[in-house]
Amino acid sequence: MSFPRRHLRILPSRFVIDHHSERSSPLDDSWFAAVRGPEGLTVIRTIEDGQSDSAAEHWLGLYGDDPHDLDLPGMLAAVVAPLGAAAIPVFVASTFHSDLVLVPENRLAEALGVLDAAGHTVDASS
Repeated sequence: MSFPRRHLRILPSRFVIDHHSERSSPLDDSWFAAVRGPEGLTVIRTIEDGQSDSAAEHWLGLYGDDPHDLDLPGMLAAVVAPLGAAAIPVFVASTFHSDLVLVPENRLAEALGVLDAAGHTVDASS
C-alpha cells in the first residue's frame, strides 16, 4: 500500500503522558489532550522549559499541517508505519483536523531521519 506524503511541524512544547485510573478529568490546565477510556484517564500535558519532571519520559510532538477529512485512509499510518518499522515508540492523539504523534525526546533526530526517508517533510521552525 502506498501512503500519502505528510507535512508535519514540530510543536514547541515538551510533553509527558500520565495515566490516572481513578480520574475522569485533568487536575489543572497543563493538559494538552485528554482521553477517558474504560481503564481511566490518559492525559498528555505540557512541560515548560526549566520545569522538572524527572520521573516521566519527555516526548516531542509532530502535528500534521495538512488537515484532511476524517474518512481519508492512511494519513496516520503514513507517519506511524515508518516510525514503527524503525522501532521508534510513538503515542498518538487525533484531532478533528489532524494527528498529534509524540516521539521520545531523545529519539527526535532519528525520527526526523526516518520520516524524511519516507518522503515526509517536517518543519522544525514552529
